[in-house]
Amino acid sequence: MAFRDGPFENIKVPLVATAAVAVAAAAVCAVLLLVSDGRAQASPYQPARAGVETVAGPVGGVFATPVRWFGSLADGIGGYFFAVSENRRLKRELAELQPWRDQAIALKNINARYEAMLGLQPEPDVPMKTARSVSDSRGPFSNARLLDIGSGQGIKVGNPVINEHGLVGRIVGTSGNVSRMLLLTDVASRTPVLVDRTDARAILTGDGSGNPRLEFMRNQDVQPGDRILSSGDGGGFPRGVPIGVAARGIDGSWRVKLFSDRGAIDYVKILLFDDFGQLVGSNDLNAPPLAGLDTLPEATGAQTAAIADAAARRSAAAEAQAERIRAANAAPPPAPTPAPARPRPQAAPPPAQPAPQETPTGGTE
Repeated sequence: MAFRDGPFENIKVPLVATAAVAVAAAAVCAVLLLVSDGRAQASPYQPARAGVETVAGPVGGVFATPVRWFGSLADGIGGYFFAVSENRRLKRELAELQPWRDQAIALKNINARYEAMLGLQPEPDVPMKTARSVSDSRGPFSNARLLDIGSGQGIKVGNPVINEHGLVGRIVGTSGNVSRMLLLTDVASRTPVLVDRTDARAILTGDGSGNPRLEFMRNQDVQPGDRILSSGDGGGFPRGVPIGVAARGIDGSWRVKLFSDRGAIDYVKILLFDDFGQLVGSNDLNAPPLAGLDTLPEATGAQTAAIADAAARRSAAAEAQAERIRAANAAPPPAPTPAPARPRPQAAPPPAQPAPQETPTGGTE
């Protein structure tokens, strides 16, 4: 018996109402999933998600390889046709950066000497693991990626992820060989940052767009073009990791142009950073003030000559000063000279007597 011959032959389903009910049900389910999955670390769906990611990771890597090959081939062809202009541009940049390189080397040597004299202990390097992005999950609310490295290689939830330009995101889920990275642009991303110029603190909040917002920031503390770095507050990220530059959004809010957007996020490095306790050992805080003076870095070239010249001038000046002091101490004291005699005051001459006047008779008065 055909369906049209059955008891439901004359039933008519309104398509518009059915579609509206389906959309409403899907919206309710999505809201429930977002509410229950507010934190990826404490999500009740984390085991199921880890299993799906474990299966999807190798499959995504297989499908992503041809796309990456074609992208590299296109970049190579474009670079070949624009090699002349690229060569000229690189020569100009090299000529501009050469003086900065020399100044950076000199300042690095001076800074190392100051740190040694003050007994400062530089922060040790954080161990890192290299990973490849095998899958991209983008949408109006979710910006995440799968990486082909997991807890079997020491990756933990909360580890920061960087590329050659700056901070990319953090790890929010791991399995044996796959980990899930949450980008800074995701709506669930909250990163404590600071302004490099003023040391003002803020929270970098993702909203699904390419430029996350700066929240809890006063307008006088930031200007367009200021570098934004990780502040290290809360212990989730090391301090000073570059993130981007500040800019005014169309809506008037402060946003950040991310350094990580300068290139494709294919290969990343995961910082195996747990907290600040791993950066400083228990004995490093008790180091003597001049402990590092015998381990100064070797100066090179012009730095050695400049340092030697300055030391020679200081030594010559000190020797000349010491010679003058010795000559002054060895010379005999000068003989005292007699004081000149003062002239004796002379008596004032007596006043002259007026001459006698003659009278007309020839006598005198």
